[in-house]
Amino acid sequence: MLIIAGTIPIKDFPLVYGKATFCGSFLKIINHEIPCSQGTASMISAACEVSAYLKTDPPYILTAGDIGHGDGTRKIYNYLIENVNKILPDVIALHYCLPIMGLMKKFVEEVNRCKNDIKLLADASSMYAAKAAGAAKDFEIFTPDLSELCFLADKDATHPAYMKKHLFANSQNIDNLIVEAYKYSNAAKLLLIKGRIDYIVASGKVIEKITEPDIPTLEAVGGTGDTITGLVSAFFDAGLEPYEAAIISAKINRIAGKYAGVQVASKIGDIINVFKDVFKDHLCELSGVCIREETQ
Repeated sequence: MLIIAGTIPIKDFPLVYGKATFCGSFLKIINHEIPCSQGTASMISAACEVSAYLKTDPPYILTAGDIGHGDGTRKIYNYLIENVNKILPDVIALHYCLPIMGLMKKFVEEVNRCKNDIKLLADASSMYAAKAAGAAKDFEIFTPDLSELCFLADKDATHPAYMKKHLFANSQNIDNLIVEAYKYSNAAKLLLIKGRIDYIVASGKVIEKITEPDIPTLEAVGGTGDTITGLVSAFFDAGLEPYEAAIISAKINRIAGKYAGVQVASKIGDIINVFKDVFKDHLCELSGVCIREETQ
């Protein structure tokens, strides 16, 4: 069972928990419809496409509206803190929530009290909160881009706005950033570093670099980092090892950009809508086994 938790930028949108379905241009959760734009909605949509193809249970979504005041974030954290020991999911993937360190600490403490081994993933501001709260080591996977890796590598920064160094980082010093992030336990067990080159890092060691297909315009489309995280979450929940889920997801996201003929003006929905074709044509070869056949 996979739970994806994160806010959406819609004022007064209520706290909602339930299974999600991707419907082409929007997400349906119970009787609510959410536009499929970048952010949490893109992440959820990508995960839904994986579960639909594999014919596994769709992800459960925990979301609420938050336009920067923290109200939706607090609702999500409090719901998880109060209910995670009753729901007992296999995987929880956290996305856009304001980085409230106290609530992150309480959440991780509650997860660690559960009788089953719940695996944690994080992207975006939830990743910031995990690092700042000293809880990064409790997470299986982080999916930072290069600028977010800079934050993880700064041992003193509690928020990206307060970084003292690495402001002009580039791929030439990525190895040093990885070393710094792991030296101070500010990284998850596995990192998928998203960018022109996607780096898969396990316990501080680069185990894979993904460069093909090279689609430069893909990086300009808002939400493509979110879809990678959604893919990783769903494949991990389906039983793949973290490094397998990360490698496959990075490759699929790139291939989807090629299938969609992505341009700078493309929308993230253009990419999500071709995932099913990419799965059909490439998932068996990328995973080494035909996952779909095994799950039917």
